[in-house]
Parts: sequence; structure tokens; C-alpha cells
Amino acid sequence: MSKLFSPITVGGVTIKNRVWVSPMCQYSAVEGVIQDWHAVHYGAFITGGAGLVMVEASAVRPQGRISAGDVGIWTDQQAQVLAEIPRFAHRHGVKAGIQIAHAGRKASAHQPWNGGASMKPSEGAWETEAPSAVPYEGFAIPREMTIQDIEQLKVDFIAAAERALGAEFDVVEIHAAHGYLLHEFLSPISNKRTDEYGGSFENRIRLLCEVSSAVRLVVPSSKALFVRISATDWVEGGWDLEQSISLVRELHARGVDLIDVSSGGLDAGQQIVLGPAYQAEFAKRIHQETGVATNAVGLITTGPQAEALLASGDIEAVMIGRPMLGNPRWAYQAAADLGEEVPWADQYQRGFLERR
Repeated sequence: MSKLFSPITVGGVTIKNRVWVSPMCQYSAVEGVIQDWHAVHYGAFITGGAGLVMVEASAVRPQGRISAGDVGIWTDQQAQVLAEIPRFAHRHGVKAGIQIAHAGRKASAHQPWNGGASMKPSEGAWETEAPSAVPYEGFAIPREMTIQDIEQLKVDFIAAAERALGAEFDVVEIHAAHGYLLHEFLSPISNKRTDEYGGSFENRIRLLCEVSSAVRLVVPSSKALFVRISATDWVEGGWDLEQSISLVRELHARGVDLIDVSSGGLDAGQQIVLGPAYQAEFAKRIHQETGVATNAVGLITTGPQAEALLASGDIEAVMIGRPMLGNPRWAYQAAADLGEEVPWADQYQRGFLERR
């Protein structure tokens, strides 16, 4: 059997294969509640052969939404509707995860198909919050969070994790990447604080470590806790791989099971070097230096490419994003390309038999 289609246990969760669907915002919720669009969107991945399907960034408080169309998990109603996703996934032998998040200074934006720019007050904008009053390029100046705000944020992340577990999600992922709030605390580009949450490396990682510890206390050993990080800002003087390695050691000590390794998103001046699987080397290096499980994401497009990435043993799984949007049954295609006979859903068996 290929490694891509071999099972894996992360934390207390056994996943049937290592083809995982990356969390991808749909900007189509209403008051944070998922809609019919989401049912079809996630249902296609669940019936498409993936082992783990991650639900998009779900805001832990209203101010933490990227756009007004973002999914939320700050109310019980939102969680009750979200519960339909793991319920359906489990009937098909698929695990379900959810990414809990706060967008920080990049919140209050238009949906991407409406330009993605910062909203104006006349368009329904809300006040954004961040570690410091340093705006993302083209966005409104955020309000610097007080210590009281930070304490409430921790409470909000805990409550979001509890709701996710109540909805029977198997994996809870803390979003600390792509220039959103927890990443903003990590990077010296966006964090100019002079208190215990700013300045030194130890201070800048403090909030993420505290959130991870607190969430781990409510996530039982039978489930899994992931953290998504940006391994580098791709900007000189910003967050970088060496700091990520040190951070991951601290996160592992606090009970994080796997690091979901991405990059960038914090500064508009980033100089990303794009190429096939361009972020996989970060995931490999983090594992080599820390021994902590990692997955790779970013321009991974074929089964053979994914299999080659896993062959080193330094990456446990791949998260597939945009290729899944183009083909929600990417896993079936990858299996065919690798010569694997992966069982299709009963309703699709005729399609499987025709391909043999």
C-alpha cells in the first residue's frame, strides 16, 4: 500500500488515509451559520475519498471574522448546525476537523469576489483588534488589545473548542497563520507591544502558548489538537523558520499533536518563492528538528507528488486545498494514479468499476 493511502493515528484519532482537505473559507455563512452551500461543499469532500475534512476558519467572536460571510462558532446555534458535517462524515468513515480562528487586523473585509478590501463604516465595517495599532496594508488601523481583551480571547477560544467537541468534531485546529490574530502576536512586524505579550520571542509566543494550553485542557486525549502556523513571513526581520522551530517545541510541550505548516500572509511586502510543494521543506525541517508530527500544504497537485513527499518520513500527511476545489474527488484520482484500489462510496461504485 502507498503511504498516502495508509492509515495514521494522530493524538487519539485514527484517520483512514493521509489525504486531508485543507480548511478553505467560503465566505457564505449568514450570521456565522453555515448554509446549504456548505452542506454540498463539505459533502463532496466527504464522499470523495479524503481521510480528514477540515472545516474552514470559524471565528471565536464576531469581531474575528474576515468577512461578514465567515463561519462562526461563538454561539450554540452555530455549533448545532456545524454538527451536521461530522455527523455525515462519520457515516462515511471520514474524520472531521474544524479550524477556530480570529482574523485580527485583517478582519472586516469584503468577500474576495467583491474585491477583498477593508470595509468602510458605510459598508458595515466593525472595529478590528490586534496586538498593536499597526494596520495591514490598505486596512483600517486596529485597536490595540488590552490585557482584559486578551484574557477574554482565551475564554473565547476555550468556548469555541468546547462547542466543536460538542458537535463531535474529531480534530480542533488553532489558526495561528496567514497574518491573522495569533500570527500577529508572533511576528515583530505586527507586534510592537512593550508588555508581557510583546518584545522578546518568549513574550510574542506567550498568547499562542496560553491558548494552546487552555484548549488542550478541554480537548480530550481521544481527539486531536492541531495548530496551523506560518513557518515564515517571507519578510526580512519578520517571523522565520528558526523561530517556528522553537515555537513548535513549546507547543508540543503543551500537548499539541500536529503542526499544520503553511507560510506568509502577514505582510503585503512578502517575497514568496513559489514552486511545487514550496512549503513542504518547512514541514520537513520542523519535524527533523523537533520530532513533532507535521503535515504539508501548498501547490501539492498529484498523488505521486504527495507520495514522494511522505516517503521521507518527515511529513505525516498532506492537506490539499485548491486542487480539491477543482476536483472534490481528488483522492480517488490520486489513488488511481498510484495504482491503489481505494473503495468508493456505494453510490459511486459504478464509476469505480468502469475505471478498472
